[in-house]
Amino acid sequence: MIYGAMKVVIGGPLKVAFRPWVEGIENIPADGPAILASNHLSFSDSFFLPTMLDRKVTFIAKAEYFTTPGVKGRMTAAFFKGVGQLPVDRSGGRGAGEAAIRSGIEVLERGELFGIYPEGTRSPDGRLYRGKPGGLARVALATGAPVIPVAMIDTEKIQPPGQVRPKLLRPGIRIGEPLDFRRYEGMDHDRFVLRAVTDEVMYEIMKLSGQEYVDVYATVAKRQLAEDAKKRAEEEKAIAKAEKAAAKAGAAREQDDAGRAA
Repeated sequence: MIYGAMKVVIGGPLKVAFRPWVEGIENIPADGPAILASNHLSFSDSFFLPTMLDRKVTFIAKAEYFTTPGVKGRMTAAFFKGVGQLPVDRSGGRGAGEAAIRSGIEVLERGELFGIYPEGTRSPDGRLYRGKPGGLARVALATGAPVIPVAMIDTEKIQPPGQVRPKLLRPGIRIGEPLDFRRYEGMDHDRFVLRAVTDEVMYEIMKLSGQEYVDVYATVAKRQLAEDAKKRAEEEKAIAKAEKAAAKAGAAREQDDAGRAA
């Protein structure tokens, strides 16, 4: 009931304002369990995809979405709670991962749709990054549920980092055909099988999205980008300091020259 109400309150205006388009909606089963494996370009992905589906889809959401203070934080928490999203504390290492896997299995055992972002975090630059094998593959092999690849299109352009007001652009969603991994039944702890399953799903997402694929984890790329930004800032600070010192020295020389001339 709450899920339906939230779709009307939030989903309705989203459809009117942004007019998202969808391809492949027929690949979502009318009933029964299925895993929706999507690329992750923007915070808004978790709004647009559920809005455009008739069935409820439950995503794993980081705990910060439920605990952020302020008006925006309370609104975000209310939305995620209202649509039945599951908070997971990602700071707990392996324990957090196991909790996410158990939550996904429980959703599928109820015959529902479970949504997951195999990259593990948002893309820092719009490219598609290597999928993490732990969550997606283990849930798929433990349950036998089909994996449906999903590509979010242009959602990162609606509200780029640092921009408060969203742009009224038209995002898209491409939904691929279900992938069946039941041939690997009982092998959900084989790391080579988990890697193969994850890579196959990521390849299908890449074909749907048209993104450039980067064979590193997005978390590693984000860390490298942060380090590069810090290094640039330090270099710029050093240059500014040197220029200030040079200007000060130049002014002192000019003052000395003026004194001698007098």
